[in-house]
Amino acid sequence: MAQPTRKLTAIVAMDVVGYSRLMGDDESGTHARLKALRSQLIEPAVARHNGRLFKLVGDGVLVDFPSAVEALSAAIEIQQTATGAEKSALESHPLSLRIGLHLGDVLVDDEDLYGDGVNVAVRLEAAAPVGGILVSRSIYDAVARRLKASFEDAGRLSLKNIHQPVEAFTVKWKSSDWSTASSKAVEWTPAVPSAPTEPPVILSDKPSVAVLPFRNLSGDVEQDYFADGMVTEIITALSRFKSLLVISRNSSFTYRDSSIDISKVGRELGVRYVLEGSVRKSGERIRIAGQLIDCETGTHLWAERFDGSLDGVFELQDRVAASVACELVPQLRVAEIERAKRKPTDSLHAYDHYLRALANTYKWTKSAHEAALPMLYEAIRLDANFAAAYALAGMCYTLRKQSRWMTDVAAESAEAIRLSRRAIELASQDDPWSLTVAGFNLAYVAEELEVGADLIERGLILNQNFALGWHFSGWVKIYLGEPEVALEHLERSLRLSPRDPNVMQMKTAVAFASFFAGHYDDAMQLARKAVGEVPSFLPAWRMIAISGALSGQLDHAKAAASRVLELDPLARVTTLVPMLPLRRPQDRERYRDGLLRAGIPE
Repeated sequence: MAQPTRKLTAIVAMDVVGYSRLMGDDESGTHARLKALRSQLIEPAVARHNGRLFKLVGDGVLVDFPSAVEALSAAIEIQQTATGAEKSALESHPLSLRIGLHLGDVLVDDEDLYGDGVNVAVRLEAAAPVGGILVSRSIYDAVARRLKASFEDAGRLSLKNIHQPVEAFTVKWKSSDWSTASSKAVEWTPAVPSAPTEPPVILSDKPSVAVLPFRNLSGDVEQDYFADGMVTEIITALSRFKSLLVISRNSSFTYRDSSIDISKVGRELGVRYVLEGSVRKSGERIRIAGQLIDCETGTHLWAERFDGSLDGVFELQDRVAASVACELVPQLRVAEIERAKRKPTDSLHAYDHYLRALANTYKWTKSAHEAALPMLYEAIRLDANFAAAYALAGMCYTLRKQSRWMTDVAAESAEAIRLSRRAIELASQDDPWSLTVAGFNLAYVAEELEVGADLIERGLILNQNFALGWHFSGWVKIYLGEPEVALEHLERSLRLSPRDPNVMQMKTAVAFASFFAGHYDDAMQLARKAVGEVPSFLPAWRMIAISGALSGQLDHAKAAASRVLELDPLARVTTLVPMLPLRRPQDRERYRDGLLRAGIPE
């Protein structure tokens, strides 16, 4: 007999409400309808969504699915079809279902599954509303925004024989968004078309490409930053081709050090093509090798090797980007290729310091940003006209202010403004990165909102694939009192970087926009997802506190406020409100009111 193993799976538990009473009223009729329910509705839906029915328990069934999206899709179809069909059955004897879902670790023994992963789903089913679906936080996190459904927070439930409270959500959906069926009593005819499986994110009709981290073949792990820098610059160059759609570095770099399934990458990032390759740096010589792959067919469309010297590194990057772009869009004009070329600095030593600093800024920690600043000042010393170095140094100070890391707020704010203004002076008319980053620095630190918005807009006109630019634009629109526009821009940022490791910041930005648009429940749900990603992320906890306070969910608000004060004991309303440069007085008052109601000291 095989030894038991373990696996992570989505468990669906479903049960007929009041089955014993129904059997007492009409034993043969109820039994016949239950058999029809299973054979004509439940089993076909499970099969369509790649599930496996592993246990029958009286009037209930247990099913496991390899995908949380498939599991909830099947559950919604079953519940909606069952509800619609039973309305035409005898009104005094309806078969109503409760359904519970949980994504968890289970023990596999032959064909059966055991463990808390199963038990939680069963207990959630018992707590689900009649005709409804109740899911755990793990299911919610896996499917939110991927299906046409909404979720209502059901709180933390104490379930029988489950040691820890389980955070649960009730699923809501529009009938028009899902397949329906009608039946007469036991004559089930669930004419449900093929299941809506987890769809790829379709970003646009343009050729779409993701550049994966290149392998460092230099034999020195200390050169990883250089290989990463090459990829970052190639992504930037590709992004400037208006005929292409290019996924953000932050999302493509989540595939570092992992076994790559190209078709899966294409589905997860919503792209048709992937560029992968390697970088070898030996002394003053560089070799970049790349191959372009069609995600749908696995076909290698193009493979090439580029050799050059360190002092020609920018030309090498441009050659790689232009070769890929011309393969994807053969009709590209020479003018567009020339426009995509850029040389950020003439000093290779300055560029090396800049790349090292850039690698630190992606870590988003206080120590990493403190380490980045001396590198950037050295880059500026080596090339006083290096616009991107000025902009990035300004961004380090901006993050220090946002995170309340500054030791001398006035002096550091003045330095952030000086660096950003200099970046703008030096930036050429086709340097979207420096314009956008410096623009956000001025908007946040100097509170020059219109100036910042204009600079960011100029940058986005030049590079419409700049996910961070759309993110910055969203924040500035929030500050200006345009939350609905902010939501559009932030959504675009999320589409361009669907696997961003800083997703907690992106979701929190959407939460703030939702809050100032008056959508308090949406704001709370998004902020809760953000702290699910990073439990210590303070801005998201503040949003849970204020959105809960203004939506009447004071228990959630006060719990979140306690967490804020635990993470930041010096948090006070008088210091938190000025951290957001909100233009509209009503927005400042709304933010202040939410903090006070939640219990943040004044």
